Amino acid sequence: MRRLARESIRPYWGWIVMACVFMALVAGTTGLSAYLMKPVINEIFVDRNEAMLVPIALAIFATFVVKGVGNYGQSVTMSFVGQRIITDVQHRLYAHITTLELGYFHATPIGSLITRFTVDINMMRAAVSNVITGFGKDALSVVALVYVMFAQDWKLALIAFIVFPIAVVPIARIGQRIRKVTANTQEELGQFATILEQTFQGARVVKAYRMEEYEKSRVRTIAERVFTLTMKATRIRSVASPIMETLGGIAIVLVILYGGFRVIDQAMDPGSFFAFITALLIAYEPVKRLANLNTALQEGLASADRVFALLDRAPVVQERANPQTLDVQGGEIEFRNVAFTYDGTDQQALNGLTLKAPAGKMAALVGPSGAGKSTILNLIPRFYDVTAGDVRIDGHDVRDVSFESLRCAIGLVSQEIILFDDTVRANIAYGKQGATEDEIVAAAKAAAAHDFIMDLPNGYDTEVGERGVRISGGQRQRLAIARAMLKNAPILLLDEATSSLDTESERQVQGALDRLTQNRTTLVIAHRLSTVMGADVIHVVDRGRVVESGNHGELIARNGLYARLYALQFADEAQANAPRHEPRVAAGE
Repeated sequence: MRRLARESIRPYWGWIVMACVFMALVAGTTGLSAYLMKPVINEIFVDRNEAMLVPIALAIFATFVVKGVGNYGQSVTMSFVGQRIITDVQHRLYAHITTLELGYFHATPIGSLITRFTVDINMMRAAVSNVITGFGKDALSVVALVYVMFAQDWKLALIAFIVFPIAVVPIARIGQRIRKVTANTQEELGQFATILEQTFQGARVVKAYRMEEYEKSRVRTIAERVFTLTMKATRIRSVASPIMETLGGIAIVLVILYGGFRVIDQAMDPGSFFAFITALLIAYEPVKRLANLNTALQEGLASADRVFALLDRAPVVQERANPQTLDVQGGEIEFRNVAFTYDGTDQQALNGLTLKAPAGKMAALVGPSGAGKSTILNLIPRFYDVTAGDVRIDGHDVRDVSFESLRCAIGLVSQEIILFDDTVRANIAYGKQGATEDEIVAAAKAAAAHDFIMDLPNGYDTEVGERGVRISGGQRQRLAIARAMLKNAPILLLDEATSSLDTESERQVQGALDRLTQNRTTLVIAHRLSTVMGADVIHVVDRGRVVESGNHGELIARNGLYARLYALQFADEAQANAPRHEPRVAAGE
């Protein structure tokens, strides 16, 4: 709670003080409205004093007007504070998450992250607003009403409030239980959001494999768990109501019995008694809200625990305190005895790997699936950090340079194409902020994308949909290549960059890539060896190590793993392209 006050509430103390002024107005007028019952009863109904009728009526009217203004002021002010807290925490949370390493996103369900920004932060806002409003308006109102009650009869006031301290212990226990249940509910909601996100994005696979019933059962199971936890929270939260109702009933009965006897004995005038009972009845509602305040606070703190835990998670991959600025001269990439192990696994993805990508040349990585080729690419822009050894660009350890200068020097085209739900133009321009229209069109033409873009309904202003679902896989890949071309970085990383293209598009894009890779350090992963036969150096990777290096001719002559992969791949392609002949059937058969 102290941290919440320090980091989220303190910047808005001025607004909160203003809200408290409005709350004080509400509290004062609430107490005054109860006190005015005394002259109403005594002056009008008992003494029948006609001269006091209009002044009392005007006083009551003025009291309610001021109370309405105070309620409006505190409501708007606290709404502003609550919404600002939401916005500020969302800014902080998103800014922090963007600093986390790639492995965190691979290990954390997307739905769990989304619920941090929606459910958790909204519950934090509710807790802050309820706490400040509760301790402001409700507590001040109770103080004002208690003052009115003590002013009428202090013994009666003590009798009225002697029962309420009994509620402290059960209310505290309710808050502890609700905090635990809320934390579990938030976890389940995160899983729920993840399942929904996965099944909606994977709708094609779900339908193709007729898994609708299976996915329905998964959603039904987790929805039922959320229902159970929500009902448990409701039951726990609702326990406070019978406690407060019972105690309130006891207090009112005692007041009526004792106060009634005092009025009958003429030890207390009817106006004072009615003012007292009115103040008690009005105070009952804010007292109940204060009793429920701990429950709302614990729900918010359960969410704050989750948000702060994420904010406190330090990135595994971090910049040095005073990083160097990478100034790429040639762009030579060198791996020196590199080892790497993914979190949560015992098997090394890379083990003693050493290789070079010559400056301004093309180096290719080939090898069986799972050999570690994509891991090698991910270590260059520091999506991950090596476990041992080092990765160098022009002799500079990538861990010594700033993220900004390192990643600005690298263009990446991956086999996993990510497009944003925006226009074609915006997706290409993602490679260079402030790019001109001519630069965007030139990049699209170089990637053999301009013609199909012009055939789209709105050309470069066509919305591609979430993850680019409104265009084909080959078109998505060409937009990604155009994005990398527009960036025009001195180092180019290509991970199966032409894997989704048809033969004609691949020929066009391969020509564009040939032009793009001239005088540029390029490290390319390719499954089809025909696309890297012209590379200056080919590194054959197997089980996390480089087992062979050389150009195509040298590796074929060596008759090692590369030669076997080459022979196997081209034998498969020859068989696939061979004409098929129907067996002849003899006459009469």
